[in-house]
Amino acid sequence: MRSLNHIATCVGIFTVLCAANSNSTAPLSSHIILPDNFKPPQVFKNVNLLRNINLEKGYIKERINVVIENTDAKQQREYYIPFKAELIGKVGGLEVRDKKEPEKPKFQAEIVEYDPYSPTQFFRVTLPEPLQKSSQQTLSISFHLLSSLIPLPASIKQDDKQYLLYTFSTYSPSAYPTQKQKTKIKFPTVEIPDFTSEPQRQGSTFTYGPYENTPAGAEQDASARYEFTKPIIHATLLERDIEISQWGGNLATEERYWLTNKGASLANHFSRVTWATTQYYNPPTSALRTLNIPLNIGSLNPYFIDDIGNVSTSRFRSNRDEATLELKPRYPVFGGWNYSFRIGWDASLKGFLRTLKQSDGHVLKISFLEGPKMSDGISYEKVELRVILPEGATNVKYQTTVPLVSEEISTHKTFMDTLGRTCLKLTAMNLIDESRDEDLFVTYDYSFSAASRKPITVFLGVVTVFIAAWAVGRLDVSIGK
Repeated sequence: MRSLNHIATCVGIFTVLCAANSNSTAPLSSHIILPDNFKPPQVFKNVNLLRNINLEKGYIKERINVVIENTDAKQQREYYIPFKAELIGKVGGLEVRDKKEPEKPKFQAEIVEYDPYSPTQFFRVTLPEPLQKSSQQTLSISFHLLSSLIPLPASIKQDDKQYLLYTFSTYSPSAYPTQKQKTKIKFPTVEIPDFTSEPQRQGSTFTYGPYENTPAGAEQDASARYEFTKPIIHATLLERDIEISQWGGNLATEERYWLTNKGASLANHFSRVTWATTQYYNPPTSALRTLNIPLNIGSLNPYFIDDIGNVSTSRFRSNRDEATLELKPRYPVFGGWNYSFRIGWDASLKGFLRTLKQSDGHVLKISFLEGPKMSDGISYEKVELRVILPEGATNVKYQTTVPLVSEEISTHKTFMDTLGRTCLKLTAMNLIDESRDEDLFVTYDYSFSAASRKPITVFLGVVTVFIAAWAVGRLDVSIGK
């Protein structure tokens, strides 16, 4: 069993490690392996630290604002952020910026330890400029944690409230001593029946601290159980295809979802009668009822298909101001239940593609992630995005701020293709619905000769058919006398 835990830790670390690398068309760089007894050099101290934790959705969001000071005689630029080994594979979207200049690019952050026997792993943040002796800088560190909230009780009745247990340390995990710190937790409700330690309580916000002169690595375990009668929507896999047709002026999108509800499971069998009666007064429920997916204005021809076939319980609203696809699964998705389906739609290509003047270059701007937009939130364990470019597209490059695990350029063959279309495949891990705001830019060259290949192929194909038909018609197949 211990070896299985070590293997799982290795896989989790590798996942987040790859996500920490910068995005480019170059191969992902290798990570640095450090020994089990590695300890970050004590060259910094945290002068003042404020940790904000948000639990209003089905995942955990953290933002840490900290003033760091170089306590070493030499200039320093490597700052370490510790995580427990069991959490490192659940970390996503880690960003470090200058708090005073947030408009500047984020700092480079990567995992530097890959030892499954170590209870602590580290992100290494490289400051853009070395920090001189006794100099200070204010960092803004943000990230989210997936699958870290535990339903308690684990099983409930169909119409019961759902409660989640959150365990944490009132001290912010740090590899350096901290002079002064405070932790604030924002809950989605004021109904918090159980909690440890004694926080300062103001409505749905708990405040721990201020604490002074906390040593490096110090922890003070605490927990809180709060009401969250909403579905915890988690996509174990999202496959997203975007197909470009420049001759047709169309951008076709298809998304395939494997959803699960990570909330409390049902203690008894599902009752259709009980569920039907609740539809009249619409009480809070831990089951997933509907999914609302905002689309780009002007989207057309949507469809909604699951494992059985076409699902008619959907509604598409489109006007000058909005385009929304409202989906209703065939059954309510309670805790522990799964639901897989696919949706798709078309859109005019001119709103996404620009052609560079005096060259064959094209620039495509799309959202890396679309999907449902829910107040409850939705998390994605793995996202595979394929951008299928026109046949003959070359010199493909991309840029995005979404941390990626892998990239691949291959050939995708469809109807009436000769050589096949160029396909860019990008894979990301541990995303949340807020990644809807992240764009993906794809640039490629598409010459006139490449653009003419398909119509010439179609023309030659039609001519060949006519010639073959004429030749067959000229054959004398009569039986001679």
